[in-house]
Amino acid sequence: MLGLMMNQPLRVAGLLEHAAKWHADTEIVSRRTEGGIHRYTYHDAHQRSKQLANALRSLGIGMGDRIGTLAWNNHRHFELYYGVSGLGAICHTINPRLFAEQLVFIINHAEDSYIFLDLTFLPLAEKLAPQCPKVAGWVLLTDRAHMPADSSLPGELLCYEELLAAQSADFEWPVFDENTASSLCYTSGTTDEPKGVLYSHRSTLLHSYAASLPDCFSCSARDTVLPVVPMFHVNAWGIPYAAPMNGCKLVLPGPGLDATSLYELYEQEKVTFTAGVPTIWFGLLTFMREKKLRFTTLRRMIVGGASCPPALLKAFDEELNIEIRHAWGMTETSPLGTACTLKAKHVQLSEDEQFAIQTKQGRAIFGVDMKIVDDAGQPLPHDGAAFGDLLVRGPFIVGDYFRAGTPGELTKSGWFKTGDVATIDPDGFMHITDRSKDVIKSGGEWISSIDLENHAIAHPAVAEAAVIGIPHPKWSERPLLIVVRKPGAEVSKEELLQFFEGKIARWWTPDAVEFVDQLPHTATGKLLKTKLRQDFAGYTF
Repeated sequence: MLGLMMNQPLRVAGLLEHAAKWHADTEIVSRRTEGGIHRYTYHDAHQRSKQLANALRSLGIGMGDRIGTLAWNNHRHFELYYGVSGLGAICHTINPRLFAEQLVFIINHAEDSYIFLDLTFLPLAEKLAPQCPKVAGWVLLTDRAHMPADSSLPGELLCYEELLAAQSADFEWPVFDENTASSLCYTSGTTDEPKGVLYSHRSTLLHSYAASLPDCFSCSARDTVLPVVPMFHVNAWGIPYAAPMNGCKLVLPGPGLDATSLYELYEQEKVTFTAGVPTIWFGLLTFMREKKLRFTTLRRMIVGGASCPPALLKAFDEELNIEIRHAWGMTETSPLGTACTLKAKHVQLSEDEQFAIQTKQGRAIFGVDMKIVDDAGQPLPHDGAAFGDLLVRGPFIVGDYFRAGTPGELTKSGWFKTGDVATIDPDGFMHITDRSKDVIKSGGEWISSIDLENHAIAHPAVAEAAVIGIPHPKWSERPLLIVVRKPGAEVSKEELLQFFEGKIARWWTPDAVEFVDQLPHTATGKLLKTKLRQDFAGYTF
């Protein structure tokens, strides 16, 4: 027997419709690529998104067509999220920080019909265009006054504002199956070609509900949200969808991701909640310390995208009175998988005991199930000690990659293998100990490179650290610590190794330390350990 409820499919356009109707005068503020601040409301954004949908139809765009974006966090990119997906086409956010060869692969693999780009990325687009013959046209996200005099892009370079001005806002969002594809993101492809993750309207809406819950982002109409995480990086962790769902004021920082620009927006717009990666927060913390500044309204912060050193968590809490929550996820999980919020039973614990929990990646949000398994695929206990491969499943977890492999092969066990190695404690808090390809196996036991890196970064002279496994004739592998010193700071190898004493098992201590000027990173800011292993191939202790 089926239920007797209305059959209203979940659709991305419904989020903006809701905000335009019930939060019509709530602001969306963005720093423009051309300079200055742009302000309008959810009502205005809805009207312009409908104009965009009409413009896309006039260009021949229909259901299932891919529309690429090369854009910062701004109001026009926000309109593309809704105008494209609302029409039934697919909004393909492209990460401009990837290598040119990867970008060419991604655009051609997705078969993007049009690409909409900010002024910043015009030189990049001109470099890519000759190798992307299937792109029918390029649209610059600006007005006529800021259009370039000439461009080497093929065909006519279209002006976004003129496209919209030629269309009316008289548009009815089409109704279609909620499993229709809505947006497309590609993984960064650190070891092979990038892989496409194709989200649906249903998965996006369910993810937005889960992200909004109190133990996750805790969004409400009383919040002002500023996503520092880019809209080209896994849909800014779902914030452009969760904000209108809850009626949050939305502040989009554009290309200004430096600490000075961010602080100005935080204070000027009275931001209460923000989200970004550790490297951004390190820069902001340094800026706040140097300028002896404090936030007047900012109270909550999400850190994700890479493991966050405990020293950073502690600094924001103790020095700036910010509740900073760990979160974990990946492109394949839409992206949120866990968020770290204490349970009621933990409130009575000491500060040190609470902090030990807060350094973990957190509990599974609703819609995500997870487990850890050994090399044979057998489940391991949730005792906080056993660590194994982390597997996940749920309604917004990838089932297959876009146009890759045999359908059903990726999750034939019913679970998606994340590539992370983790522990899960009795209260459900998951803690990433390593990537499966980065874990160090010494004498049959595993050593967490992430834990060693976090301890090293806590040293006042260390700016950045990485740990890789080096082949060893007796122990199979032993850890090598690779360090970047802070400018002007001095620290010896012996001093660093002594710094580990009492913090880790003695046999975890790295066998050697090497100092370098900089560490290699992926386009999304993660340590590129494949490059480090190449650089230190043949190294002997």
